[in-house]
Amino acid sequence: SKVVRSRLTATSASQVCSSFATGPRQYNGTFYEFCPYYFKPSKMNTFMENLKENIHIWTAHSELVGFWCVEFGAEVRKALANCKEWQEQALIPNLAHVDKQESEITYLTPWSKLEKPPKEGVCELAVFQMKPGGPALWGDAFKRAINAHINLGYTKVVGVFCTEYRELNRVHVLWWNESADSHAAGRHKSHEDPRVVACFQESVNYLVSQQNMLLIPTAFSPLKIVSTEIQNISLTAIDLSANGA
Repeated sequence: SKVVRSRLTATSASQVCSSFATGPRQYNGTFYEFCPYYFKPSKMNTFMENLKENIHIWTAHSELVGFWCVEFGAEVRKALANCKEWQEQALIPNLAHVDKQESEITYLTPWSKLEKPPKEGVCELAVFQMKPGGPALWGDAFKRAINAHINLGYTKVVGVFCTEYRELNRVHVLWWNESADSHAAGRHKSHEDPRVVACFQESVNYLVSQQNMLLIPTAFSPLKIVSTEIQNISLTAIDLSANGA
C-alpha cells in the first residue's frame, strides 16, 4: 500500500522563453502545479518531519499555496538543483521515502481566480476528465454547472484549474466548505435543485469521468483546510508574467 501527499506552489520563473498556454490562457502569466508524492507508509512521518523543518528552503524560491494529505486513494527545479542547502538537508534525505512523484501543469480557467477561504474548513478536490476539445467545447457548460453550486450558498470555490500538460482536458475544482456536515447537506440540497440538475445534465454530455477527495492541511501549509484524510496533494503557482507569457 502507498500513501500520497501533494503540494500546490507559486513560483517566479525568470528565464522561460515561451508561453506554455494557447488561446485565451496565454494572457494569464501564472500557472499552477499539482504535485503528488507517493510514500511507503512506514516512511511518511519521517518524510513529513524533515520537510516541515526544511520547507522554508523551497518557499524561498517558490510560493507554496498549500500542502495537503488526502484521505483516498522548471525554473524552480533549476534553482533548487543548484541549492546545496535544499539538496543536502531536504531532497537527498527524503528520496528514500518517496515511492513515486507526479506533476501536472494547470492554468486557472479564464473565468476563475485563486481565492483563499475566509476561515478554516473542509476542502474537496474534484477532478473531472472531460471529452477532447478543450474549454472551447465544454467550458461554458462546465462554468454554468460550477456557478449553479456556488449560487446555492453552501460552498465556495478556491480555484478552477484546467490542465496544460500531462492529462489534457482534465479540470481540477478546489472547493471550500465550513464543515463536512455542511458539505454533505449542501450536496444533498444541490441534487434536488432543478437549476443545478439542469446545468449538470448539460455539462455531463462532455464528461468522461470524475473523482473527488477531501484534503487535510499539513502543519506548514499556508492554505489551512481541516479534514480527516490520509493522502497528499500540493499545488504550485509559477509566475511567467515577467517573460511576457
